[in-house]
Amino acid sequence: MSTTTVAGPRSHYGSIAIIGALFFIFGFVTWLNGPLISFARLAFDVSETLAFLIPSAFYISYFCLALPSSVILKKTGMKKGMALGLFLMAVGAAVFGQYTTARVYGGAVGGIFIIGAGLAILQTAVNPYISILGPIEGAAQRIAVMGICNKLAGWAAPYVIGTLVMHGMGDVAAAVAGADAATKETVLNEFAARIHTPYMVMAGLLALLAVAILYSPLPEVRAEEVNSEGDNGEKKSLFQFPHVWLGALCIFVYVGVEVMAGDAIGTYGQAFGLPLDETKFFTGFTLGSMLLGYVVGLILIPRFISQERYLSISAVLGVLLALGAYLTTGYVSVGFVAALGFANAMMWPAIFPLAIQGLGRLTEKGSALLIMGIAGGAVIPQLFVHFKQHYDFQLVFLLLVVPCYLYILYFALRGHSVGHASAVVNGAAASQHG
Repeated sequence: MSTTTVAGPRSHYGSIAIIGALFFIFGFVTWLNGPLISFARLAFDVSETLAFLIPSAFYISYFCLALPSSVILKKTGMKKGMALGLFLMAVGAAVFGQYTTARVYGGAVGGIFIIGAGLAILQTAVNPYISILGPIEGAAQRIAVMGICNKLAGWAAPYVIGTLVMHGMGDVAAAVAGADAATKETVLNEFAARIHTPYMVMAGLLALLAVAILYSPLPEVRAEEVNSEGDNGEKKSLFQFPHVWLGALCIFVYVGVEVMAGDAIGTYGQAFGLPLDETKFFTGFTLGSMLLGYVVGLILIPRFISQERYLSISAVLGVLLALGAYLTTGYVSVGFVAALGFANAMMWPAIFPLAIQGLGRLTEKGSALLIMGIAGGAVIPQLFVHFKQHYDFQLVFLLLVVPCYLYILYFALRGHSVGHASAVVNGAAASQHG
């Protein structure tokens, strides 16, 4: 494989720092979804199924906007595309804040969809950007740095939203339960209005960041120059790269299990009867374990182990932790679910570069296809919240996540090299590092 970079490693440090700041920002926005499920259920007085429209709308927007994003990025370039994505997120944050304050649930969900649309553009740009900014074999390490920025923000998000907006939720829920219709509306209106100022501030900061990116020193990186293989000049379609389609499915199941361990953990804990004022912070435990996983991955990849081998180990660990969650109850079971964050941490950093490797001028389209896979975060948790109403919720959780981890294991062992010109090279590298 022929892989070149636009400059020496030292010249990348500034760009990596800027992209890291972007990952921090959209990590904060993304990981608000978990606490917002509980918030929406109370503030809008909706069922659990309807409350899960918050993450569903967010993640389904990736499916709808990823391919259009690749077209936009072809016209704007990655740098202007990042700024556009941030501005769209700012619009979405303002829409969500306004409609939530007015307690119009459809409008609030629409705001979440717009935020996700902005992130679809941003993710379609930054993930291939950081992957091909240096050697593809070390992409997992660079994405791990981004993941640490992302999850530091995500770890803080539940506590910030919990302190500013969701404090005293148990008392609010109790007051609503025993109130007449008029008093109930007053209490819920006051509770919902807490969201307005934080989201307006967020909208302003995102808009400012969009302007800052436009004037930043980020270099433009041409994918066809830095991510091509010697034999792909004749390949004109993504259908000639089976590994990218298998990678898109891998992203789909990965994001599904990530959201199950992160956003759905509060609902999982509530099913045991754990207090609402405690379960709202459970997402932070998952993100804490993800941070630890990123640090371990950053140390080990690629110095001691290849990204393919580490991905396979992570998939096996995911199966074992899911079994642990099923065989225990209460806080211990929740602890096993939170520990899935450690297993999940290095999956995206490994899957993404393996799936786009060698795409050359098709890198943007391949990246968009992978970003569409983020829709797994909408589908799999919705299956969980639906089936848990009819069957044992721990069994449903197990039967949803274990097949996902087994497919990730397949991709790590074989799927990433199917039809791939560099399969032999990858196999040799895996043997050397393993």
